[in-house]
Amino acid sequence: MAFTAHPEGVAALRHVVGHRLVVWGLHELVDAAQLCVSELVSNIVTHVGLGTPGSLTVSVNGAYLRIEVQDPDTRALPTLVAADVEAEGGRGMALVDALTDRWGVQLREDRKVTWCELATGLTSPVGITVDPSVTRAEALLDMYATLRPPTCFYEPGFGRVGRTVAEESVIDVVTDFLRWLRVHGCDADEVLDRAQSRYEATLSETGR
Repeated sequence: MAFTAHPEGVAALRHVVGHRLVVWGLHELVDAAQLCVSELVSNIVTHVGLGTPGSLTVSVNGAYLRIEVQDPDTRALPTLVAADVEAEGGRGMALVDALTDRWGVQLREDRKVTWCELATGLTSPVGITVDPSVTRAEALLDMYATLRPPTCFYEPGFGRVGRTVAEESVIDVVTDFLRWLRVHGCDADEVLDRAQSRYEATLSETGR
């Protein structure tokens, strides 16, 4: 996901990562992954500059969850330093180092990729579906999450991350679509009935 480095944008990225991990069934990694995203993106804000274009990639191969943050500055490299107890900064990569199993930096011709990996405890990509309908829904929810005000985003300090996070996002999307139907003079009840029928038909076809 592309982003512009800014403190207010960190919450959106954290939310997207948290939602994706919940969908993948990696609930226990949400807090650590969100903290890593905060630190890696904050490094760009602090050491590269406000407004820097970047991108966030999250993937899992079963054994490890991998987080990659890219930015165009190949000179400002993340460094692990021993920050003074009273220092206001300098602890970012130390925190990433403590939370993850491994991390590093890859230099490309026009950008750098700062990455970290957390062990999932899995041996295969359990929880990642290849159902195209589910894949489209996940992509829509991720995109939708970036459009909501940061104050609406879930933060791990306010309670346990669970399925309710994903469910609330789905409810928000459905609610907005229903309002769109009403504004455009469509019969929302009829559309819901047709959607239910189509959903039940897909269950019959897939046997699930």
